[in-house]
Amino acid sequence: MELLTQKMFVNEKVERMKKGYSAYAESPEMASLLKKEISKLKLKVYEDITEMGSWFIPETSGDQEIKRLPKTPL
Repeated sequence: MELLTQKMFVNEKVERMKKGYSAYAESPEMASLLKKEISKLKLKVYEDITEMGSWFIPETSGDQEIKRLPKTPL
């Protein structure tokens, strides 16, 4: 069951990255799953590895339009 949950989180994070948002992986396992999906989809991202986890920041070119999600109230 945990693997299914992780895959759901990875899919959600990848979809957000496609829209120009950064994604955070709190564990090496989650970072590894994200890297595999990023590689498979050939997304261009910058990975910032910290002591607390890894950030995956989408790279954009000047001609690439980013579709942002609407803000949601907290």
